Amino acid sequence: MATINKNAVQEMVTILSNKRVGAYHQILLNVGDIVKNCRPGNFVAIRVGGDTSKLILRRAFAISRVSESSQYGGTMELIVAPHGSGSKWLCSQLEGAEIDIVAPLGTAFGIPTEPISALLIGGGYGSAPLFGLADVLKSRGCKVDMLLGASVGSKIYAPMEGKRSVNSLKIYTEDGSMGETGRVTENLLNIVKDRNIDVIYSCGPMAMLSAITALVADTDVIHQCAVEESMACGIGVCMTCVLPVRNEDGSTSMLRSCIDGPVMDGSTVRWDLVGKVPEVSS
Repeated sequence: MATINKNAVQEMVTILSNKRVGAYHQILLNVGDIVKNCRPGNFVAIRVGGDTSKLILRRAFAISRVSESSQYGGTMELIVAPHGSGSKWLCSQLEGAEIDIVAPLGTAFGIPTEPISALLIGGGYGSAPLFGLADVLKSRGCKVDMLLGASVGSKIYAPMEGKRSVNSLKIYTEDGSMGETGRVTENLLNIVKDRNIDVIYSCGPMAMLSAITALVADTDVIHQCAVEESMACGIGVCMTCVLPVRNEDGSTSMLRSCIDGPVMDGSTVRWDLVGKVPEVSS
């Protein structure tokens, strides 16, 4: 049985900055030596609401990137959309505030041992973890292309940073307010063929991840995706984030996204059963 990330620790950390970037908040945390064990695809579980809050469960947030500096030591960047009560509370915290975190959690993206051609696909603020991944891939000599998509231009996170991070960047918005009109899957197979893509790394809405998996199903392209499931505890206890995954013998198991994921092989996820209760043979 899978267990919690062996490097996970619980610590009180300090918010170094909290900046509004488009529709999101870019939050920088001083996390010290925790960064040494963080990998692209890992996430952090944060206690939200304060000591008197009724928000009992932690909230999970993807780690955008980590770095080490002489001024602050280890820092962790989060990109947060202020939607629910927990994320709104986090986005309201000021510089110098201390918060309770558990990190790093979950599985990470698989990094190749030799140079490959990689395509990174992000939907909305789901693209944030891909920037740190791009840095790692390029350090390994990989050719890295990126597709970013959202419903409107304001929900594309840091497009200029994306251009600096990869070899090429294409942006798609459903309303045509930025980049090309449409979705990131519009011309995917042609892009895969033209650029000789070996691996797709994706992060974003589940419908997008499912569509990418279906499109590359008949190709040799590997699809590693960071699934978006509600992770109420982040440590595999509450079972709210279970996802139907196909086993080697064809049967289906309900795996915990926070322990066995969030990064998974897209071809093994039973996308047709997501949100449903699969039949179990007797």
